[in-house]
Amino acid sequence: MLRSFVSANSGNQQGDFSIPYEKYRLSNGLTVILNHDSSDPVTSLVILYHVGSGRESPGKTGFAHLFEHMMFQRSENVGEDQFFRYIEGAGGNLNGGTSFDQTVYFEVVPKNALELVMWLESDRMGYMINTVTPRSFASQQNVVQNEKRQYVDNMPYGFTNHVILKNLYPAGHPYSWDVIGEMEDIKNATIDDVKNFHRKYYVPNNATLVISGDFEKKEVKELIEKYFGEIPPGNTVGRMEKANISLNETRKLYHEDSFANAPQFTMVFPTSENFTGDTYSLNVLAQLLGQGKKSPVYKVLVREKQLTSAVSVNNQALELTGNFRINITAKPGTSLDDVEKGIFEAFSRFEEKGFTENDLERIKARLETEFYNTISSVLFKSFMLAFYDVMAGSPDYLISEINRIKNVTAENVWEVYRKYIKGKNYVAASFVPKGQLNLAAEGSINAGIVEEDINRATQVEIGTERNERIEKTPSGFDRSVAPVPGPDPEIILPPVWSSASPNGMKIHGIEQHKLPLLAYSLTIKGGHLLDDINKPGVAKFMAAMLNEGTGNKTPEELEEAIQLLGASISVSGDDETITVSVNSLSRNFEKTIELVGEMILEPRWDEEQFALNKYRIINDLRRNMADPAYLADEAFNTLIHGRDNILSVNAGGTVESVGKITIDDLRNFYNKAISPAVADFMIVGDISQARVEKALSELGERWQNKQVDIPDPVFPPAAEKASIYFVNVPGAKQSVIKAGYLALPRKHEDFYKSITANFMLGGGASARLFMTLREEKGYTYGAYSGFSGKEKYGSFSAHASVRSDATFESVRLFRDIMLEYRKGVSEETVEFTKGSLLKANALRFETNDALLGMLRTMILYGLPEDYIKQEEAYLRELTANSMNTIIRKYIDPLKMYYVVVGDAKTQLAALEKIGFGKPVLFQ
Repeated sequence: MLRSFVSANSGNQQGDFSIPYEKYRLSNGLTVILNHDSSDPVTSLVILYHVGSGRESPGKTGFAHLFEHMMFQRSENVGEDQFFRYIEGAGGNLNGGTSFDQTVYFEVVPKNALELVMWLESDRMGYMINTVTPRSFASQQNVVQNEKRQYVDNMPYGFTNHVILKNLYPAGHPYSWDVIGEMEDIKNATIDDVKNFHRKYYVPNNATLVISGDFEKKEVKELIEKYFGEIPPGNTVGRMEKANISLNETRKLYHEDSFANAPQFTMVFPTSENFTGDTYSLNVLAQLLGQGKKSPVYKVLVREKQLTSAVSVNNQALELTGNFRINITAKPGTSLDDVEKGIFEAFSRFEEKGFTENDLERIKARLETEFYNTISSVLFKSFMLAFYDVMAGSPDYLISEINRIKNVTAENVWEVYRKYIKGKNYVAASFVPKGQLNLAAEGSINAGIVEEDINRATQVEIGTERNERIEKTPSGFDRSVAPVPGPDPEIILPPVWSSASPNGMKIHGIEQHKLPLLAYSLTIKGGHLLDDINKPGVAKFMAAMLNEGTGNKTPEELEEAIQLLGASISVSGDDETITVSVNSLSRNFEKTIELVGEMILEPRWDEEQFALNKYRIINDLRRNMADPAYLADEAFNTLIHGRDNILSVNAGGTVESVGKITIDDLRNFYNKAISPAVADFMIVGDISQARVEKALSELGERWQNKQVDIPDPVFPPAAEKASIYFVNVPGAKQSVIKAGYLALPRKHEDFYKSITANFMLGGGASARLFMTLREEKGYTYGAYSGFSGKEKYGSFSAHASVRSDATFESVRLFRDIMLEYRKGVSEETVEFTKGSLLKANALRFETNDALLGMLRTMILYGLPEDYIKQEEAYLRELTANSMNTIIRKYIDPLKMYYVVVGDAKTQLAALEKIGFGKPVLFQ
């Protein structure tokens, strides 16, 4: 249990741990929170503006999010698209996000670049609005429309939120539209709208600035005053009034979803706003109803009626009101009437059986672990400080909230159940596959969704004028000069200790005593590579079954034992490994090891769970076949690996192969593949080597060694020329493009060189693919490329999801940009790449999970302990000639497979003009 020994009170420590901070306000109203921690290797800056889509009005929806995009374009002293380049050049990362209630921007950088970040953020707060031009605005309107197509219009169940919000809340309610807004509203937004929005909400007195990490407090305060202090305040932005609602009737809607191949039922009850006593009780209620194998919704819908393979129940508490949501994706052909009845049966079961104090404790037990995991990241610590200050009035509310959850009683849970759920009206959405209206819940009416016509896609014409005159705002100092980061901080890698168990299991660790946390994995080589090509999916299925109980614990008992420790323990399978992943408080290490030992050495092979997992895997595979990105990956993997290669099939198998798998297949695979001879135990956190070895000694004695022969995959010859393969998704609003081929395994001597060579092609927001397809053309939400390396193989791919009518032009651009890149990069490009990647190392090893990732890379791929330093040495000696040699050797667009997933009727024929021959319809 998390006791109140954790303090967030201006550095007033109360026991074992504190989050020290100082809070003050500038004369212009900007709230500043400083969290100094010299143990953090990096520094983060977060600015939270108290404005989200809830401040919009009908006819101007999606504007808060659109404006977030505009903030990355330019400002008076920062050139077009240079925001990305400055931060990436400093070795940092950045992004922003918009919700109903707030918009947040963040940067995480090595500590020497903090002044640069302040310069950038202050410039777009106070000196941005004069730079909004018709061309830059039109570009981002198109980008946002493509983001909506990618995550809403072109996805199964993408319109669910739209339907729920529109029918849950009355017209004009601040939450009655999606954050991303309506296509027409985005298209019709004007520059005057932008300017008015900025003047009203993007002012210092409506913002909170949080800086967290290693810095000199006096110096930082002076810099904050310098960069932000002269920005004038705006008019007072008042808090919006709470807007809780009640429904006078139950409302049921349906939509025939062109991209879904299974029906989905969503049921939503109105609740209360954030930070009320009811909020915490509702959070606990959601977990009691739908989290885990003991929950009544799982028991009725998954275990007993087998209407679905998974359930989702959650409470969403926002600034103005909240909602309680149950979401069920049913198996294909299932009537959502049966799902709805099953939910009410689960409610009745909940009322009849109730829950125990132990159930409450297992839910609360995870709090402490979650808290420490969150504050282990300087960025998320900054988010928390900003969020609680703006939404709850003080960062101190973090502790208050933890205590409120701890103090939830059984009676509190029953009170909110009776108040918000039992017998109450709700909104329900039935999303059914096209032509299967009979599956919708009884009494549903048409939701009235108007889908975009792909032949007349909404877009804004982008002008060609690039030299629009910009009027400069007066400043007390010369803001046109960017601060130059100081000397790069030295990267000190923690030492790695290694040993071995007598049974052959290798043990490796890194001590990290900053927080009382552990992250560890037990990785067993083999995985999907050991599958039979005629029955793929056994390895991953077997791994899933190791989570389903042990010799002396039922599946429910195992789950509860893990939850009572506040830990997470899961077994998963992928192409090359079976991995046990664990996150825990360090004091519970020995207890988690006991559970891991049971799971690995005493699998239960529960027949009921075998049937349920089989059903889940098959349904997941069927649903995946409606996802254009998944279809692109499947086609691409088949082409580069060859149909006779086990890697051409997803590690999860196929609907047909999983249907044939028996529990004896899983036992046989377990007996063949699970051996300490091919196992590596890797741990990072607050623990000594001696303690680890002692805890593992029993496992080492009980787990018997046996030889495992892992085959080397055989790949087809590389293609001699490029070709296009098309996967047809009728009516697709976007086309998914993926181009590439087989490349280098991770341990190849040229692998890191290839990563470096790709960086300015498609490795980030400053790279050519992103800048051209997104920022210049507005065809996509993002375009990237990269090398991916496993132990025995690797691949290169370039990819994007583009507006459907831009398919031909986008494929041509992928080809031409890569061809142009092969002509050679300049020394300037090389210097930017070197600086960015060298400085970024400061960010790579901040948390336990990040360090565990480094350790896994080193151990699983046979890299030397100083491989990071070797990579740095390579970068320091890098020249344009050496980079160009690698580019020409490993990036050749005229020998790649180009996979396009989209609407064949409108897009297929034109692709022949690319010059790669007639496109092939992929089957």
